[in-house]
Amino acid sequence: MQTPDAPRPDSTPAPGSDLGRRLGYVLKQAQSALRSRMDGALRPLGLTVPQYACLELLEPGPLSSAELARGVFVTAQSMNAVVKSLQERGLVARDDVAASGRRRPAELTAAGRALLAEADGSVRRIEAQMVEAIAGTDVDRLVDELAAIATHLPSAADD
Repeated sequence: MQTPDAPRPDSTPAPGSDLGRRLGYVLKQAQSALRSRMDGALRPLGLTVPQYACLELLEPGPLSSAELARGVFVTAQSMNAVVKSLQERGLVARDDVAASGRRRPAELTAAGRALLAEADGSVRRIEAQMVEAIAGTDVDRLVDELAAIATHLPSAADD
């Protein structure tokens, strides 16, 4: 028998709780499920989710570590470690010395583009499975609405 304070093994709210109908809670559940699936899909490729996100952000062109950190939702220090690990594997390149100031933009190498293409295929298959769960829903509208929520909420620094 499970005690009231014991964690629920399936991470569902306790019976009678309205937590399962709370937007923030359900968003976190969806994010956690997505992260778990992405971890599993990317692991055989030798990538973490932040590394994949970094490669994805670099696909259009070079970015600084600060720009990457904002896009991947990690600290600048963490992003520096991510970029360094990708650089050591030959997946991204950046100058050893900044041309001016401290900014040393990173960019994808040919090997990075090839690995990104493989990883992106896996991630897109996971995203397709997510969409299957909401068949009949206007996915573009859902994405727009979630983006509006994200931009409407002030950052913690604004509080």
